[in-house]
This record gives sequence, structure tokens and C-alpha cells, in this order.
Amino acid sequence: MAPDAAVTARPGAPIVVVGIGADGWSGLGQAARTALGECEVVFGSPRQLALLATGAAERVAWPSPLLPALDTLFARYAAHRIGVVASGDPMFFGIGATLARRFGAAALRVFPQPSSASLACARLGWPLAQTPVVSVVARPLPTVLPELADGHRLLVLSEDETTPALLARLLSEHGFGPSRLTVLEQLGGPTENRRTGSAADWSHPPGDPLNVIAVTCVAAAGSRRDTRMPGLADTAFAGDGQLTKAEVRALTVTALAPAPGELLWDVGGGSGSIAIEWCRTHSRCRAVTFERLPERRAQIAVNATSLGVPGITIRGEVRSEFADMELPAPDAIFLGGGLTQDGVFDQCWDRLRPGGRFVANAVTAESEARLLEWARRHGGALRKFQIYRGEPLGGFTAWRPQLPVAQWVAAKPAG
Repeated sequence: MAPDAAVTARPGAPIVVVGIGADGWSGLGQAARTALGECEVVFGSPRQLALLATGAAERVAWPSPLLPALDTLFARYAAHRIGVVASGDPMFFGIGATLARRFGAAALRVFPQPSSASLACARLGWPLAQTPVVSVVARPLPTVLPELADGHRLLVLSEDETTPALLARLLSEHGFGPSRLTVLEQLGGPTENRRTGSAADWSHPPGDPLNVIAVTCVAAAGSRRDTRMPGLADTAFAGDGQLTKAEVRALTVTALAPAPGELLWDVGGGSGSIAIEWCRTHSRCRAVTFERLPERRAQIAVNATSLGVPGITIRGEVRSEFADMELPAPDAIFLGGGLTQDGVFDQCWDRLRPGGRFVANAVTAESEARLLEWARRHGGALRKFQIYRGEPLGGFTAWRPQLPVAQWVAAKPAG
């Protein structure tokens, strides 16, 4: 699992991190007001800084992009008592979590307000603990797609006032046009407002940039059912036919055993199906897929976006990539191509983290022989399956066999 960013101790007084709602200064408790009043410099967005009461502290708007400038900014004011203002709960998709990773929890003094999700659920009567939240702030909108399911409810944290219309179009294009959208603007403030409608018929003009979208998913009749469980329909993936079929794909991703935050290397990406299915199991799963053909790499990017995991990293031929750059050690590796190419397996095995999982599939006698050899050297489990699919034969049904697949599953020793 990928570790958090390195924590660097910060000398001096703790950084005061205050969540502020749309009701502004009047909504803050006395302790938060006092803590901000003791600060010599306060960071925040222009909108958040404008909500503060007049004071002697210097106000500094966040630069864009923020993260690359963060260390320099805090170093410049290292001798000052620093405050930070953020929307709602700073630890909920906010700057507070970033600062905790950077400086450690002991370096912060956090004063949270109700999050936008808490306020939205309070207005709608939805149970907060059972309502998934997807942020598309500085994130691709298609990351919403894996959460869609008929009858499911979720909240989407908007990038700006254009997000509701863009989300409505995305839902309509992916078979969820009948879904109901409720846009909640300026939650908790004096100008709080809501707008409702279906995704397919959304005609509202852009409203306030500070908004949260509540989605009640309704699938259109006959739409394809895509879930987070591995084994999506083969028709979910476009490409030239280089695809691990649904049944074998489900068995393969299960053998890889993804956990939140883990990194997969998918070697011989083809259509990207294994990497995509791995990443769909949890929003924090990550993958690097290696594919030598440029046209297939382009197709993997299209498939990853259309299935809601656009963050997959796509590389070229695996041995060339190893020669050109350093890559973080993966938690799991799937070898679906290049089994008989000299050095591919050994280089992958060497780079797998201790305790990591390795899964390889073979459909030819030559590649199957490699699996037997690797099992003798490294242990693990061997299995073989063949899938039959029913197809019409005249007026009857015949079982059509797919190519049998041999699979080797092994764990690298932790020592």
C-alpha cells in the first residue's frame, strides 16, 4: 500500500486551521475566532478570506497550482503565527488533510464546521453514513461513474457552477438520464438555494459556483449494468479484441486481491480491462498498465475514462520502461502478455514488493510451460479453467468453448 507523504516537523506555534461556512464570520465559535485573531498571516481562497472580520493579520490567497507551492509558502512565513481558512470541515476533502500529511497532526489546531455533505444530508433527510461522496474538485468528472447504480444515492462536490449541467450530460450518456438531480447552493448561508430536475431534461442555467449535487440514480430501461464487482460485460471495453474475457477477468482480479490504496502493474495491457477492473473496486486503487502498441495505449485511455477510472497510468513496452525510469514498487502484478519474452518475468518479480501478489495467465502451450517453471521456483498455486458460453445452433443452443486458461498465483516472500 502506498505510504502517506513524508511528515516534516514544523517548529513554532501550531497552524490554526479553521473551517468557515457560507454564513461567514458570524457562524464561527468564539474559540475559532480567538485563534484566528492571534494569527499574523492567514491563508485561504479569496472567497474564504473575504468572509473574515477585519483584523491585523496579513491575508494571503492560495497560489495556483497550490500543492507545488505549499512548501515554499510555509517556509516564507515560518517565523509567523499562521492561520488557514477552509470551507466547512477542513479534513473533508480539504486542505486540513493535506497539511496533516505534510506536517503531522501535532502541528495543526483544527476547528471544523459542518461539511457540505453534512449540510446536504440534513436538508434532504439522507443518512450521512450511508451516502457516498465523490469530489470532482480538481478531479475528472468521470470519476463519478463507478458509483452509479439503479436506486443508489450519492453526493457530488462540484468544481464550479458548470458542474451540474456537465454531470447531467454524463449521466445521460451512460444510461442514467432518468436520474434526479438536486443542486444545493450556498449551504448554510443567507442565500441558500436549491434546483431540481432529471439529468436527461436538465435545463437550468449555471448558478452559484459553491454547490453540492445530490443524485438519486435511476437507470434507463435496457442500459448496461456496470458494478464495482469484477467481471464487467465484454462490451464495456472497446478495442481490437485483445481482451481478457469477463469470466476469466473476474477470476483474475479476485486472485490479485485488490485493497484500498494498492498499486497494480498490468503487463500487456491490451484493452486495459484488468487495470480498469482493479481500479473500479475502490476509488483509492491505482494501476500502471504497460502496452507496447500505441493504438492500444490510446484505446486503454478511452476505456479508462468511459468506465470512470481516468487516473490509470499508461506506459509503453515494459522492458523499455524499466530501462528509462524508476517506478514505485507495486503491491500486485498481473502478467497477461510477454510471458515468453526473455527477462520480462524476472524483472517484474524483482520489482514486486515483498509480500506482494503475482498472477499470470497463459493460453498457449509455450506460455503455460513458463507458468510451470515459475511455480517450481517460487511456489504458489496453479489452476486451469475453461469457459463455455451458450450460443444458438439452428433452433437449439450449443455450448461454445473459449480457449482454456492456465493461471499461476503466487506471493513474494515478505522476508
